[in-house]
Amino acid sequence: MTDLPHRDKPAEPSKYGGGPEEEEEEEDDVDDSAYKTVKDAVLFAIDVSESMLQTPKVVVPKKPDTALSPTVAALKCAYALMQQRIISNPNDMMGILLFGTEKSKFQDGDEETGKGGLQYPHCYLLTDLDVPAASDVKLLRAMVEDEEEASKLLQSSTEEVSMANVLFCANQIFTTKAPNFSSRRLFLVTDNDYPHASNRDARNSAAVRAKDLYDLGVTIELFPISHPDRGYTFDRSNFYNDIVYSATPSDPDAPAPLTNDIKSASSSAKDGISLLQALLSSVASRAAPRRALFGNLAFEIGPGLKISVKGFILLKRQEPKRTSYIYLPSDSERPQVAVGSSTLMAEDTARSVEKVEIRTAYKFGGETVSFTEEEMAKIRYFGDPVIRIIGFKPMDMLPIWANYKHNTFIYPSEEEYIGSTRVFSALQQKLLKDNLFGLAWFIPRKNAVPTLAAVYAGAEKRNEEGEQVMPPGLWLKPLPFADDIREPPETNSIKAPDELVDAMRVIVQQLQLPKAIYDPSKYPNPSLQWFYKILQALALEEDLPDAAEDKTLPRWKQIHRRAGPYVVDFGDALEKHYADWQRENGSKVHPTANGAAKRSTPAATGGAKKVKTEDGGDTGPTDEEMRSAYQKDAIAKFTVASLKAFLVAKGQSATGKKPDLVNAVTQYFETRMETD
Repeated sequence: MTDLPHRDKPAEPSKYGGGPEEEEEEEDDVDDSAYKTVKDAVLFAIDVSESMLQTPKVVVPKKPDTALSPTVAALKCAYALMQQRIISNPNDMMGILLFGTEKSKFQDGDEETGKGGLQYPHCYLLTDLDVPAASDVKLLRAMVEDEEEASKLLQSSTEEVSMANVLFCANQIFTTKAPNFSSRRLFLVTDNDYPHASNRDARNSAAVRAKDLYDLGVTIELFPISHPDRGYTFDRSNFYNDIVYSATPSDPDAPAPLTNDIKSASSSAKDGISLLQALLSSVASRAAPRRALFGNLAFEIGPGLKISVKGFILLKRQEPKRTSYIYLPSDSERPQVAVGSSTLMAEDTARSVEKVEIRTAYKFGGETVSFTEEEMAKIRYFGDPVIRIIGFKPMDMLPIWANYKHNTFIYPSEEEYIGSTRVFSALQQKLLKDNLFGLAWFIPRKNAVPTLAAVYAGAEKRNEEGEQVMPPGLWLKPLPFADDIREPPETNSIKAPDELVDAMRVIVQQLQLPKAIYDPSKYPNPSLQWFYKILQALALEEDLPDAAEDKTLPRWKQIHRRAGPYVVDFGDALEKHYADWQRENGSKVHPTANGAAKRSTPAATGGAKKVKTEDGGDTGPTDEEMRSAYQKDAIAKFTVASLKAFLVAKGQSATGKKPDLVNAVTQYFETRMETD
């Protein structure tokens, strides 16, 4: 692997009639036929019975959500999910259906008198199943935050609602609004575990309607509401075992059902709303669109032995994405989407140049050599898209520095070659067992530049709860050419003695994360989240937020408490060994012009010393007093003059208002690992 091939750099082409010469991309013809975007449609069906509108008797003071009725809490969860979906999946659909209400409304039908109201009594379609708009978010926010507005609609019916009608209404909504979606889910929130207790025919009719939904490809997810404060526990066996059952979506790329998540979350959740809130993160994780980088690609393991695979990028940096340009027309206040168009003009005559007149050209020996599109296609053709194994090597011959591009996860597909899964599994297990990787010739799609890639196996990983966090499969790692690798700079490093290494090991152990596992989901990108907050505030006409929440900032106080003494011990040991090294080697560190390399020795402390002000006054707090205030988070109790006097004595900047001075003193103690 050390003797890497070099690749020739292609000549820079130019285009006739296109103005100045411009570099042509290597992969300008991308075949999007294999790309697939998974769309999801979620319909909330929320019960509005009298028991669902009652607030709990037991309220936790520090948890305001516990004071909400189950119906309002479910609407709040739907509101949070809608906000997530607008950002993460702008093309997905979401709707909210209230059942058991006094009023009735279905799609475009008028309330009470509309055709939909008569067809589905006591069913109120709050927001139709569609891509959420700003008006839908505002309506849902008003229902959640304005009790008076919510009370106008959230009035339970005196008559029992027909569950068969509710399920058939959901069927009509999915059929008309999302007929071709790969994932369609009905989130059913209710506390009535035995509807139609005295009417067996109504229960059977509801079971038939549920079967129709499953035949349509709709998955029903039940969120049962229990009332521990009233001694009521939801019993699925009464009715919902015949309504909600496990079903695998017809589309293999559709999000998996939440059945396993509901079982695992039910053990810790006291009621359905707690369960619903606990599953919001799970729903959000399953909401991520799965887009195949390539599909049904030929995987040639040996001569005459081919299977088909799909490729996915499991980890990718998320960035703000602009979907379109807009402009404000003079005759309207509403922005319009701008439709872009481009026209090529001849430089000499300024006439429009047709596409058939344009040819690609290269300079050779001062002459311009042009090619037609057919000739360029032949020049670029290196074969059909394929992953072709050309040999196997031990894993220790695959260096870590060869990872210069994102890896692609590949998984078998039975669409082209029956039996691909069995052969793929055998290859994956063999590579794991013998610690080998395959060297492959890789062309991901038509007209793509071929490259050499390493095909190595990845084992399945599960967490403590038994959930799969990494699926088993194979990974494709594009290997660099020789000119892609830079030589590391020459450094004259000094090996640290074992005593320093051991001292630093203790510091690192004190700063480890829980279970020594980094969970990236707990540390969202602050700049990206800030962008989304500003975007949401502008779209919903809300007040702009003051500051962004940055969970990536170090917890200085916790670091100082856990590792502070060990850092001081390490600093003392480093000073000692550095002095010994200077004596042995006769070298000294010369300070730079700005004094960045100067070393200062802390003065001997014979007790608490007073901070002197510029005029000689003795008004500043002592080091001991300021450190005690820092530990008690009470620095703000000092006056501005005292804070400035302390900062000036410590050589720090003492400009700004009192909050700036308090932050400066806090930062001084956080960054200075020093004890009295």
